[in-house]
Amino acid sequence: MSVKVVKTAPIEGQQPGTSGLRKKTRIFMQTHYLENFIQATFNAIGGAKGKTFVVGGDGRFFNQPAIQTILKMAAANGAHKIIVGQNGLLSTPAASHLIRLNKTDGGLILSASHNPGGIDEDFGVKYNISNGGPAPEKVTDKMVVQTQTITEYKILNTANIDLGKIGIQNLANMQVEIVDPVADYQILMQQLFDFDQIKALFASGFTMRFDAMHAVTGPYATAILQDILGAQQGTVINAIPLENFGGYHPDPNPVWAKGLMDEMFSDQAPDFGAASDGDGDRNMIVGANAYVTPSDSLAVLVANAHLAKGYKAGLAGVARSMPTSSACDKVAAKMGIASFETPTGWKFFGNLLDAGKATLCGEESAGTGSNHVREKDGLWAVLLWLNILAVRKQSVAEILAEHWAEYGRNYYSRHDYEAVDSQAAKNLMADLIVQLPSLAGQSFAGLEVASADEFSYTDPVDGSVSHHQGIRINFKGEGRAVIRMSGTGTQGATLRVYLEQYVNQHADHFLEVQSALSAANKAILAISELPTRTGRNAPNVMT
Repeated sequence: MSVKVVKTAPIEGQQPGTSGLRKKTRIFMQTHYLENFIQATFNAIGGAKGKTFVVGGDGRFFNQPAIQTILKMAAANGAHKIIVGQNGLLSTPAASHLIRLNKTDGGLILSASHNPGGIDEDFGVKYNISNGGPAPEKVTDKMVVQTQTITEYKILNTANIDLGKIGIQNLANMQVEIVDPVADYQILMQQLFDFDQIKALFASGFTMRFDAMHAVTGPYATAILQDILGAQQGTVINAIPLENFGGYHPDPNPVWAKGLMDEMFSDQAPDFGAASDGDGDRNMIVGANAYVTPSDSLAVLVANAHLAKGYKAGLAGVARSMPTSSACDKVAAKMGIASFETPTGWKFFGNLLDAGKATLCGEESAGTGSNHVREKDGLWAVLLWLNILAVRKQSVAEILAEHWAEYGRNYYSRHDYEAVDSQAAKNLMADLIVQLPSLAGQSFAGLEVASADEFSYTDPVDGSVSHHQGIRINFKGEGRAVIRMSGTGTQGATLRVYLEQYVNQHADHFLEVQSALSAANKAILAISELPTRTGRNAPNVMT
């Protein structure tokens, strides 16, 4: 085995977004592309020498070849040890847990999350720091500088190792430990939730459907839900991870999980339904004839988390991303706990969790989690719901109805305009920012603007400031529209429009959602001129 020092040059566009670097798979497969980014990451953290890392991914196309490259580069850069999920598989929350459990220096997670997989689809790499969470901006900024100045990378000249063989192998002076990807995560879940109560729920005849979307949570859900908790065989569908996710778009929402939604709104609906995404950090919750928005799910979990043994002592606080509805804020206010509003991106929750200021966190994009790891966690959310259902002995629909009767309802929806011309999207946002100071007091579609701003966030723990985090327009009568450019797409630009309308405890809580949000939608389209500027008369996806 010998170390090769390969001369290279910067490659344009290697700037991580909210969840790492995501590009088309063929771009990552280009000569030097992956290697440049991995070497830049090592350089940005002061080198890999003597360090221990966790490495794994969601099993999408190019996952295993990329891991082999990372292992050889880590060895060439002097790393002490790498912990890898068997066959290269690790859900993102499981990877976060392994980083924390083994006190490693960090980890590399290979995934494009909820984006499609395959040679013509998407791939991604994300660096997580020693607390198990995504690298904060102060680290990713250093990574970007390194990608722009790189001149060489190091890689070991050796054969691939066997990723399917559990145990210790060696690459030069570096240990590679292949581990069962499920085992340690399963133990953590047993510490947080009352498995005996959930077993009793399933033994009583309770039925469930979990759509793993041919993604990484298939093995986790099968082992925990069916093998341990006693759910019927066949409860977990699309359970085998595939390189292209079986041709599915592994995003757990009513559009891409349509088969599950059709079943849950049929006469033969199970009692409970759920889905998770490509890398296992997102979730969708649905009851028989009752879809739960991610914002409502977070609020319900905050109100009921004390029913699970891991949270009986209560919550320190709750944090949500700015575009997420304020439903959880109303719960926090009644409970007398802190609530925080952060930019989009799970990395912004890390300081709050580490400082003990928040216990539960959530994003409207189907991400929910707690201080048990430093990532959102799809299966964790499903298990917490099951624990709540086992204790309350009510249906999902009944729990939602009681929640709205106590706190009121935040009608909510996200409209995604995908693959928009990038320059058109940038111009729209820039011109809208110019308008903001003059919007208050103006009326659009019958709604008067109460305030308008571009969201900036000052971290209450370290004082760091993040600017340009999305445009907020608040309407009189507790309505709101948010518009921002997403950092998770790989083609053109994605404009996301978030609509919210609060109604109190005595209002109608069972209106059709898009109808309840119609005025807010018309208002933001008029203010932004989005249809004219983008040529789009309707969003690609509404969730």
